[in-house]
This record gives sequence, structure tokens and C-alpha cells, in this order.
Amino acid sequence: MNQSATDSPAVSGFQNLDVIERLQIARRGSSYFAQQLAELSDADLDEPTLLPGWTRRHLIAHVGYNAAALGRLLDWALTGTETPMYASPEHRNQEINEGATLNGGALRNLYDHTAARLDHKWRNFPPEAWLSEVRTAQGPTVPASETLWIRTREVWIHTVDLDGNRRFGDFPGIVIDTLLSDIVSLWRKKGVGHGLVLEVSGCAPIAVDPDRPTHTTVTGTAAAVVRWASGRGACRLAIEGPADTPPRWL
Repeated sequence: MNQSATDSPAVSGFQNLDVIERLQIARRGSSYFAQQLAELSDADLDEPTLLPGWTRRHLIAHVGYNAAALGRLLDWALTGTETPMYASPEHRNQEINEGATLNGGALRNLYDHTAARLDHKWRNFPPEAWLSEVRTAQGPTVPASETLWIRTREVWIHTVDLDGNRRFGDFPGIVIDTLLSDIVSLWRKKGVGHGLVLEVSGCAPIAVDPDRPTHTTVTGTAAAVVRWASGRGACRLAIEGPADTPPRWL
């Protein structure tokens, strides 16, 4: 990544990979989450996460049901019959809250089984169907191949959110780069982050809105900047200016 202060972040590098490579990174993320989960006792599941208001139980249920939701998008792409990720935001929240009441063994099975079913769908997905358009829970219409990035983002970031011993610095470089690209692009679409400049070590500064004067500069490694920009707090980061918290991303 080597942009000038007025350039957009690099076009999302993850999406430029071959489907097989994207699948491998998504699978690595699933294993990464599973490894952290295996290190937590059932009693640990009652502890809070980095996401306000959610225990680890809520987060595990969410990640499990996310796999099932992405599977519905793949069914949509294959059949042409609209099958949304979730019936409604309210249904999604209810599902997570009910899932959080499961015992430890059931929660672990939920994660394992939904992840395995999603991977099975990916493994048997016809190559020509990756371009079939579906609609995500956030609203945009995207090709079915976007499920690979949505899941990759989900499992890598939420492993850190479990608040165990995993860090953004563990992520593959292309995941960090694509996260940074996504975050800045979404800030720009929402018209937020004016005056914010991200200075990633070894790269030219990225101004969220190059036409506005700078009021806050955030400097650090790519992993540290992405951790902060995604709303997971400042760690080994220098912030000059008044904006000590980032704009909302998703």
C-alpha cells in the first residue's frame, strides 16, 4: 500500500485474489476463531467482550448465526429465490439473545456446525455462480463471492473481540490492508471522518477527506491503525488532535 494523501486506499486487495486463495484466508480465520474459543472455559463465556453489552456467549452465537446467514445468500445465488440473511434486524437480535442462553457445549457446537455447513456450500459452489447478485443485511447488492470477504472480516475481527490473547497483528497482511480500504471507503460514503488523516508506518498518509483541513492524525502500524479505526481502541498508537475515537464504521 503506497498512496498519496489525496489518493483513495488501494482497491480492496482481498477481492483481487483468486477464489481459492480467498477461501483459504476465510478458513484460516475460522480456525483462528475456533482456536481462541477452545482456550476459553465454559465459565469464561460469561465474561464481556470488546463489544459493549455483549458477553462472549452473545458473540459466539452471532458468529455462528452469521455463517448460517451467509449460507442463505449462497442459496439465493444458486436458486434465484430471494433468501435474505435475516428476516429482520429484530429477528437477528432475538436469535443472538436466545443463542447466548445456550450452554457452553451447545454454543461450541453451534459455531462448529454452522462454520462447517458454510464451508461445505463454498466448496461445492459452481464457479459461474460467484457473480450472481445477492443483497447483504446492510442493504448493498453484491456478487455471491462477497460472502468470502464478509466471513473473513467477521471471524478475524471477532476473534480479537473475544478479548482473549489474539491481536490484529496476527492477521494476514492482505486482511489488514483490505480492512483499512473498507473502513476509509465507508467513512467517505457516509460523509464522516472529515479532517482525519491515517499515517500507516511505511505508507503515505491517507486523508479521509483530502478537501478538508486536517485536525486529527492517527499514526501507527497498519494493524494498530485498523484496530483503532474499526472501533477496538487505541493500542501502541499516536493520536494528535481532538478525535480520540473513530467515526462509526459498520
